[in-house]
Amino acid sequence: MSDIDIVQPLWDLSTFTGRLKHYFWITDPRTCFATDEELDRAKELYLTVRAGTIPQNTTIDQIHYAKKLYESAFHPDSGEKQNVFGRMSFQMPGGMAITGAMLQWYKTTTGVVFWQWVNQSFNALVNYTNRNANSSLSTTQLAVAYVSATTSALVAAVGYKAYLQKRATPLFQRYVPFVAVAAANCINIPLMRQNELIHGISIEDENGNVVGSSRVAAGKGIAQVVFSRIAMCAPGMLILPVIMERLEQYHSFRRLAILHAPFQVLVVGCFLTVMVPTACALFPQKAELSTSVMKLVEPKFYDEMCKKTDRIPELVYFNKGL
Repeated sequence: MSDIDIVQPLWDLSTFTGRLKHYFWITDPRTCFATDEELDRAKELYLTVRAGTIPQNTTIDQIHYAKKLYESAFHPDSGEKQNVFGRMSFQMPGGMAITGAMLQWYKTTTGVVFWQWVNQSFNALVNYTNRNANSSLSTTQLAVAYVSATTSALVAAVGYKAYLQKRATPLFQRYVPFVAVAAANCINIPLMRQNELIHGISIEDENGNVVGSSRVAAGKGIAQVVFSRIAMCAPGMLILPVIMERLEQYHSFRRLAILHAPFQVLVVGCFLTVMVPTACALFPQKAELSTSVMKLVEPKFYDEMCKKTDRIPELVYFNKGL
């Protein structure tokens, strides 16, 4: 076991299948129940093995489990322990409860406003937790991002609800939460990561050496994350309304109204169990960018990179965030 490279993934992350297996492993909701002591021990073992030393009597399974806990709970850039509610492994339990509630209580404006606010508060935490940690945000910027995203979600939800109320069937009115979530994601994520768009994010060559920064890379990473987040919630929020509309045609199901909310939470949980790792796997975590694009679109950043290195790589790489 002396030649273990714990940093290397267990699967080939250049393929969608490899990334899917990796994220099913990393986003396992059971890791949320690991105590701080377990996480700290996992980090200690991970860093020890990474440094080239394997403690005596340590098994390969223990090393893999430490890797799983470390990569699910600690930020890949900073190495800091993430808030449990902001981790991708909490997306399934947290998302199923909130999404189920949004789909259940969509008929009243009060219900729409309250659950959109809860959802955007949760999203803001997730976006901040999974940002590129090399770009810090001030308290003011965080507050503006949070208020803007929450306001956009509420405007989209209430406006779309009012528009559809007299113009559409009850089925289409069930899609109010999805429209609001999609609109808010398009605002929340870029605002939470605005410093990356303003100052650029760190870019590396194929050997992992930092060669400069790029705003184009930031834009590409954020666009991929926005798409992935919308894809993550889309199946549950688009298919479940059809299921509920059909089931509510049966008198026996309508009589059990008290079970509608738990039923929707459970079904959303089933969707998210599959969609969280699938959405995370849509794009490589370590994204790439052609330096010729940088030269064309952001010559200033390209020139700064030229000053830092003698050999300009064809491609540069960066952490896109999740």
